Amino acid sequence: MFIFLHLLGMLYQRMVISEQSLKSDPYPYQEKIFIFADPELLSEAICNALVTDTKAAQVSQSPRACMCYVIIHAMQAALGEGCDVSGLKASLQDMPMSDVEHWFRQVVVAVECAGNEASADRSQHAARLEKIYCAVLSNAPLGGLQGTPLPNPNISFHLWTEDDQLWKELVLFIRPLSQSCEPDCLSQDLDNFGIQDIISDCECCKQTRFSVLSTDSGIERDLPTAAEEPFTPCSAETEQSRLHRKGGIKKKPSPLENVAFLQAGCNGPGAKPPVKLQKRPGIPPVPAAPLQRLHTARIVLLGDDRILGRLAQAYHSLRKRETRRVFLTPRLNLQFYYIPVDHTATGQEDLCEVAGYLGRADPWYESNINTLCHMIPKLAAMPSSPSKHLVTDLFITDVIAYYVRMGIQPVCFQVYAVKIFFNDPAQEPAEDVFLTELRTQVQESISHRGVSGALEPFLQVVVSNRAKELAMSLRATGLVMKAIPADESEASSSCCSLPLSPYLVCLNVNITEIVRINNLSGRSFSAVANRLKTRNIKIRSTEQRPFMVCLDKDSRRAYRNVISVEVSPCPEPSYCLQKTRTMKFNLHKTEDVGLVKYMPRSLLLPINTFAGVIQ
Repeated sequence: MFIFLHLLGMLYQRMVISEQSLKSDPYPYQEKIFIFADPELLSEAICNALVTDTKAAQVSQSPRACMCYVIIHAMQAALGEGCDVSGLKASLQDMPMSDVEHWFRQVVVAVECAGNEASADRSQHAARLEKIYCAVLSNAPLGGLQGTPLPNPNISFHLWTEDDQLWKELVLFIRPLSQSCEPDCLSQDLDNFGIQDIISDCECCKQTRFSVLSTDSGIERDLPTAAEEPFTPCSAETEQSRLHRKGGIKKKPSPLENVAFLQAGCNGPGAKPPVKLQKRPGIPPVPAAPLQRLHTARIVLLGDDRILGRLAQAYHSLRKRETRRVFLTPRLNLQFYYIPVDHTATGQEDLCEVAGYLGRADPWYESNINTLCHMIPKLAAMPSSPSKHLVTDLFITDVIAYYVRMGIQPVCFQVYAVKIFFNDPAQEPAEDVFLTELRTQVQESISHRGVSGALEPFLQVVVSNRAKELAMSLRATGLVMKAIPADESEASSSCCSLPLSPYLVCLNVNITEIVRINNLSGRSFSAVANRLKTRNIKIRSTEQRPFMVCLDKDSRRAYRNVISVEVSPCPEPSYCLQKTRTMKFNLHKTEDVGLVKYMPRSLLLPINTFAGVIQ
């Protein structure tokens, strides 16, 4: 019984430490919840309600209050009725912050030691904490037992206004800005901080490199004269050289480009020590300690399928950046969560197909999370109470905290790559990704004369990844590709009912074909629905008639004057890079060899639920 109770107490302690990013050597893990909402997809009232709710949740979450929660909870769990909770609270409130931090560290060490000792018993653990308890407690009146609350996690709310905003926030979470950096410069510094400036941790980049801007041509006659530059003594070797290069001028790095700043958030246990620029000859290099993922970022998306499509874009971009130069991957545990919010009144288009799919896969998600789809807009539309500053019912924040704490089982969705060719040969092809849907539509309407004439095929569809490649020509005004099964019957009959792995992937392609019918009254035309299931598909206009392509139901991601489209499962960037490197040494082998065999081939986007999907 003691082991079970102690385990619960240790879990409480670790949860508060990690969620509030409290400094603790025995448990140095940190977590943070990032809520992302697209202001163009949600109403202003919903965004304001979310901002108000998250701010109100932070009122009782100061580091001092959270440290006191940990101390009181540990004492009450170990001492039981012998713990004077009221007196302990009063003593902690009167203490300076430095003393609270001291006793917090003592309690954390005591609880962690008891958890690591196999022979630990209740009396020994209670004696340790009672000693700390007596040192902390003042002469306060004895009070009854009281419950110690579990504070809400550290939550930040973000309006998603920039394409690379997700990556920027993750970088700042791992490596926060120094106190000397002005907050006003943050946005500009982030804009100037490209992935090429990140210090690489991969094996091919052992030394830190600095960007150097040289302003001279390197030729002696272009250098300043003695009158222009103060004289400095030179060595004999320098004097013998007629042509020499003046030292380059370094650009003043922004706080985010500084090497020390890059490693600022990564010097805890398990982090790599800074790499020295020069190595002394004859001294073997000290092997760096392996990195640990001490940070967990829980990304909560609020909105409909359109924001998930934007997440797929950002996730693909992040994976490509990490493939080029690793920084986040070895340090960060990344978790995705999705709360559907639909405030549209038309109801003509289902904008929450992913939420419906997750609800069918996980009944707990259906009853706890999908109910928020229309509840959040209703709560945002309610008039604010006069005592708005005394918010006690933090419903949205409480649900989010429950979801991220208990929803730890992912459902993986395949991300699809799209290559788009335009009518203008001079225009470069565009490459993009989508998660839920790709829709094409003819830009010009087909006239009656055009339809009743020669009936040349408009679309040519080539379906590959089968035993035999299938090509067909159809007259159609457009088509819709669905990556999410619409219902259970479609999911069970689909070749990839659940996109759990890159080998179980299926697109449901719906094409409405215009068919000519000859009868006694003359010619007529009717629409015939064609349905295809495939992994790879190519579509092109045989009449050079341009069409429009819209990704993930988002009008902002629409391409016009398109003449051809190629769709296939999006490859995992790290797999592509590793395979390319492997093929350099195995020119005649086409199959995967070495490390490539164990790497995921396709890019999967995991969204956490309570039950996940059982394979």
